[in-house]
Amino acid sequence: MAIHPFVLHNGSIHGSSEALLSPGQLGLLSGWGVFSTLRVVDGHLFAWERHWARMMRDAQLMNIPMPADSGRVEADLMELAAANSAPNCTLRLVIVRNAGGMWQGPPTGHACDVVALTADFKNWGESVRLSVQPHARYAASDFTRAKILSWSQNLTWVERAQEKGFDEVLLLNEHGRVAECTSANVFAMYGDRVITPALAEGCLPGITREVLLEIGGNVEEGTLTVEEIQKADEVFITSTTRDLLPVREVEGVSIGAGSGVREKLAGKFATFLQEDIQMRKHSVLVS
Repeated sequence: MAIHPFVLHNGSIHGSSEALLSPGQLGLLSGWGVFSTLRVVDGHLFAWERHWARMMRDAQLMNIPMPADSGRVEADLMELAAANSAPNCTLRLVIVRNAGGMWQGPPTGHACDVVALTADFKNWGESVRLSVQPHARYAASDFTRAKILSWSQNLTWVERAQEKGFDEVLLLNEHGRVAECTSANVFAMYGDRVITPALAEGCLPGITREVLLEIGGNVEEGTLTVEEIQKADEVFITSTTRDLLPVREVEGVSIGAGSGVREKLAGKFATFLQEDIQMRKHSVLVS
């Protein structure tokens, strides 16, 4: 996805080609930062408080300073979407740590840099094919469930998979069980029962995943093997920009798609999203 012409840097809007970052910024050199991908709908940030809360948890775990005023950051992000004439788009928010460690440049006056950019929604297609990557998540690690900038392993795995004709990758933990995909959570359906790997399996706590666990009714955390997923009535993956995307194949095994459970959950999620955005619109009108 090509980014839009303007970016946000520490509260100000700049052209995306401007030189704003320094080679000596520790977070850039070490991947020492946190990020989140948000959906902008009608100029508002879907589930903003959930995204911010996750970033705060991850930042505390990783000793990354965060801006004190989340409301100011939210307003800045909405201003960025407006500057790019993109009321409906994907937005990436990054918090980069600026000091500490061995390789750091001169003081910038900011403990962290707040960087954001927007892009058009990606077309993920109607369904996906998944490959499998063993030993890709160490579930016992303190940092496995943190969404941090050190993302190159995920990018490499998905690039290798796409070179072989797959779309995404099922990542297994040290026990050989399914954790997640490189940038999505996974769900498997058995009758009316829907299972997604528990956080203890090494997956990231995705926002769509969080919402489905709250509103789905029949959605629960559990454990899944590749073989169990291949035998499921239906499988889908979720992320902020994918909604509930069906899986049609896992390592050459076709997956069923006739249970109808995914469609019902997708409807519930769409309603939740629209209610969230309407609430934000109303809050702006009232204020």
